[in-house]
Amino acid sequence: MLKHAVIPLLFGAGLLAGAPAAFAASNLVFCSEGSPAGFDPGQYTTGTDFDASAETIFNRLSQFERGSTKVIPGLATSWDVSDDGKTWTFHLREGVKFHTTPYFKPSRDFNADDVLFTFQRMLDKNHPFRKAYPSEFPYFTDMGMDRNIASVEKIDEHSVRFTLNEVDAAFIQNMAMSFASIQSAEYADQLLKQGKPADINQKPIGTGPFVFNKYQKDALIRFKGNKQYWQAGEVKLDNLIFAITTDASVRMQKLKRNECQVTLFPRPADIQPLKADKDLKMPDQAGFNLGYIAYNVMDQIKGSNQPNPLAQLKVRQALDMAVNKPQIIESVYQGAGQLAVNALPPTQWSYDSSIKDAPYDPEKAKQLLKEAGIKEGTEITLWAMPVQRPYNPNAKLMAEMLQADWAKVGIKAKIVSYEWGEYIKRSKGGEQGAMLIGWSGDNGDPDNWLGTLYGCDAVDGNNFSKWCYKPYDDLIKQAKATPDQAKRSELYQQAQHILKQQVPITPIAHSTVYQPMRSTVQDFKISPFGLNSFYGVSVAK
Repeated sequence: MLKHAVIPLLFGAGLLAGAPAAFAASNLVFCSEGSPAGFDPGQYTTGTDFDASAETIFNRLSQFERGSTKVIPGLATSWDVSDDGKTWTFHLREGVKFHTTPYFKPSRDFNADDVLFTFQRMLDKNHPFRKAYPSEFPYFTDMGMDRNIASVEKIDEHSVRFTLNEVDAAFIQNMAMSFASIQSAEYADQLLKQGKPADINQKPIGTGPFVFNKYQKDALIRFKGNKQYWQAGEVKLDNLIFAITTDASVRMQKLKRNECQVTLFPRPADIQPLKADKDLKMPDQAGFNLGYIAYNVMDQIKGSNQPNPLAQLKVRQALDMAVNKPQIIESVYQGAGQLAVNALPPTQWSYDSSIKDAPYDPEKAKQLLKEAGIKEGTEITLWAMPVQRPYNPNAKLMAEMLQADWAKVGIKAKIVSYEWGEYIKRSKGGEQGAMLIGWSGDNGDPDNWLGTLYGCDAVDGNNFSKWCYKPYDDLIKQAKATPDQAKRSELYQQAQHILKQQVPITPIAHSTVYQPMRSTVQDFKISPFGLNSFYGVSVAK
């Protein structure tokens, strides 16, 4: 409680320093749910990190229309594709300014050198900046882009050519994603000369609608509106503040008191009271998301000297059919969730509706565990997220219900949790047994689910099951390199059947996304990707 009590005091102490009133029309406070791990979008994979960096500070060559999955021009005004689909030429926007801050003053506009720096740093482990500041780029590598991009070349100051080894049917969507945010090569050179390359992740410079001003971990992030933004009229706020508030009930109290104007992830029990408040509005939409259990299938879990029971298919099948999904959805989602059967949401093209869940059958689960040689009372770890996400409003409660379900079949689940950044880092390292996790789609393409979450290329990243199965992987790679959408759908549907049979995950639910805000907030659009963008947004007096 003490941690949350600090933030209201910050408002009174001049959170919006220099503003005549805390909530003048050109200021907006967003009650966010967690602290970002850093501000270099290429290094991260979560919406918490992307909201605080990619959606505010940066732009990409292509971008998604706000509130939509439609790709539109960004820092590139247009692009050409060769007949064989392997060469992409981007024509860059002229006159785009990088941010001016106390720690950096650009001497030139955005150009091809910035695109080269951004991608060569991710492609080349011997890149001078990467050697000075060793970094990994999990999303880039999870999608196999480090292997598929053969070269990035500067044609002239405002033209760049990407050459691919294989056709990537989702390439232009991928280039609109957060990890592809364009960095300043000039700023990177300055940091190298100063011997401070790690500042790229703490003192960011971009071309985006908001300029980074200040970060106080677990308390606030301050941004200033970018008055030189290349999209005229799109920045309507002088100040944007993220008030970091991990507790959902505290977020809603702040919203009601007008201490913040937009927030996210209300508890299911709060939805109706919020809808009834005349000073608030609560837009919602069907979630393009999935909450699921990932089973670590490695023979031995990192840090353990015992064989991993989850490596056996029969054990995963048993745990899967021991989960009482309807009960979880009723208690955890409280009417704001749809039972999930498949490894991606039904609104994603290529979804195979013929796939069915194994029936809830604790007795059959016990039999499978016996056949697998698993003794009653065998212990596994069950990791539960410390934060709310769009796909899971209450991971602690869900974990407790799973613990009870699995106890009925003789499996003792020990619930484990860490701070969110640590949770992701440790689980990517393979320390978990079973874990609660989920995903909101990032680009509208099936590969963003079937490749990014379950493919072999993602085993050290977002594939938290550490599951690499060649028959499955061959299908999704073939699909990704197939331009024809109908043929891609057939391949992805075959892959979905294999994934269901091998049980690296148990899908739980797709949740409805609610976005509570003050009625004075104008033109905020819910992102299908679970992100929060504030360009184009204003607050009425």
